Amino acid sequence: MTPRDRTGETTARSGAAEPGIDPLGGLRGRGDPDCDVYLTGTVFLDIIFTGLDSAPVRGTESWARGMGSSPGGVANMATALARLGLRTSLSAAFGDDHYGEYCKDALEQGEGIDLSRSRTVPGWHSPVTVSMAYEGERTMVSHGHEAPPPDGALPECPPRARAAVASLVPGRRQDWIARAAGGGARVFADVGWDDTGSWDLRRLADLEHCEAFLPNAAEAMRYTGTECPRAAARALTEHVPVAVVTLGADGAYAVDGGTGETAEVPAIAVEALDPTGAGDVFMAGFITGSLAGWPLADRLAFAGLTAALSVQEFGGSLSAPGWAEVAAWWSYVRDDAGQDPGGLRRYDFLSSLLPAPARPWPLRRAVPTIGFRRST
Repeated sequence: MTPRDRTGETTARSGAAEPGIDPLGGLRGRGDPDCDVYLTGTVFLDIIFTGLDSAPVRGTESWARGMGSSPGGVANMATALARLGLRTSLSAAFGDDHYGEYCKDALEQGEGIDLSRSRTVPGWHSPVTVSMAYEGERTMVSHGHEAPPPDGALPECPPRARAAVASLVPGRRQDWIARAAGGGARVFADVGWDDTGSWDLRRLADLEHCEAFLPNAAEAMRYTGTECPRAAARALTEHVPVAVVTLGADGAYAVDGGTGETAEVPAIAVEALDPTGAGDVFMAGFITGSLAGWPLADRLAFAGLTAALSVQEFGGSLSAPGWAEVAAWWSYVRDDAGQDPGGLRRYDFLSSLLPAPARPWPLRRAVPTIGFRRST
């Protein structure tokens, strides 16, 4: 995939699913749950500086060639799910400041995410993350306070859903996860770095309610005491039905403990401009394929593809691809004589899923950036 020029002059873009593209269309019917996917967490306002030549140096002033803002935190996952056509419900707190109003409007009106189970908290300021992107990496500084408890009754949380997304916290049980699973939701979970250093799977109490667990290689190996990510994935299936271990530039490996099926898909080689939110996009792609009933290898390939498309854009939530981007990419690579035919066969399953692209690849994407220009 070729890099593309970014003029920095972007317009607002609705990232909601393209009309007529519904990955679960053939599965819908009477008695469907309230939503496809439910998730909860903290929404940050992400302020993003781009076009930095290197990391900031102490005692100096660094100038960025571009900057912008977008909803971040749990909004990254919610946006990625909604752009893939899943009916997404988010429960989160929003400040009554301008930042909170902007994030709420961007998610509800721009992305079509159901915020009926969210709340606005008077006098509470929105959490903020400043992200600096350089050399394919990013450095972040965040500030925020925990939202006060709700004052009065809220809509039922979690709602009845096909799936729920959970971020497991070592040593802390989240009651809503058990309720979601008890209501029939398929729970997909990831986990953050264990700052305590214990790396004890028994401290991930809610793992017992999960259908799939998606840690990265370092996390998986530490939790299982193994020295190989593939061995770690196999060991994890003693605790959860499906284990998916992301391998960074080497792709991902998955094991279905119930069927014994394994799958490994290499990463798509791209020029990574900003990896913010790539893990969320990967998980959203895997959840989409899982709910649609795809084979394990197809789910893994699609997750890797959506993540690869996202890292070629700046920003977190706004970099998540929709079906238009996937269709344009597939049309482009199939017609490119320089592509490896063997590698393309891994994505043949897309042919029966995708409409003819309305626009050619590469697409001009709306990015949360002002004034950044990058040469090809």
